[in-house]
Amino acid sequence: MKIHTAHQLFSLLHVDYVKLGVKWNYKTVISPYYRLYYIDEGKGKISTPHQSVVLEEGYLYLIPSFTVCDLSCDAYLSQYFVQFFEESIHGISLFANHRCVMQVPAQAHDIANIKRLLAINPGRGINRSDNPKVYEKAIYYKEYQQHNQQQSLACHFETQGILYQLIAKFLGEAPEKSSIALPSKMMEAVCYIQMNMSQKLSVSLLASRANLHVDYFSRLFLQATGKRPVAYIHEKRIERAQYLITTTDMSYDEVATQTGFEAVPYFFRIFKAITGITPSQYRARRMKV
Repeated sequence: MKIHTAHQLFSLLHVDYVKLGVKWNYKTVISPYYRLYYIDEGKGKISTPHQSVVLEEGYLYLIPSFTVCDLSCDAYLSQYFVQFFEESIHGISLFANHRCVMQVPAQAHDIANIKRLLAINPGRGINRSDNPKVYEKAIYYKEYQQHNQQQSLACHFETQGILYQLIAKFLGEAPEKSSIALPSKMMEAVCYIQMNMSQKLSVSLLASRANLHVDYFSRLFLQATGKRPVAYIHEKRIERAQYLITTTDMSYDEVATQTGFEAVPYFFRIFKAITGITPSQYRARRMKV
């Protein structure tokens, strides 16, 4: 199956070269953006609930958005890193079915691309701290989005081109089912979900908009996305909730309202069913870094 890259846009957040030590030790990091590392010296480690990956010299690493992981360094590690948001017109991440750490050997042109990305986007490092608790704030995201809006057209296109090339290195690592060609009616449905997450959403409403019988719509949606409509809506709402808990001081009432849950207890139940922990536990873990 194929996915059209015109449906995926990437918005640069940070790019920099850093030298790290034992203080680079953070637990339960889950970011609403991608992290890409190129290691040029030393060693580190990324751990997830399902894997442990050693960061080694000469390799590229990609951590998709909303991938829970621990970051650590026992002695010394120097790396180029790129952090960026994914904006998907059809609402499906390139790695929606493969949220894990990926590793590929770095080629000379990959290293040149990362250095070029840094050269044409100066001042995009994390100058406040390397602690996600400090720099993962909505106010800082807005600041770097303003940087993107001030880019020249040439810089914008070159930045997008480099990000496409770097991401392409990892597409062979993900299973084919994450590369989806959506029928137009299903694309419209997932776009509607993304744009109306705080509103009431039902399978009957989505089917009616697509002018399809509910059962037939559900079968098509499952074939296109790999998930039933209700499960897909819940997953997207909880991803949005994770983002809001990470980047704001909203109360759980506010988060529930923003993500379309009418009652906080129901929001808590769905959050735990999807993530394995409650919103309170999730927020507490985010504070323990």
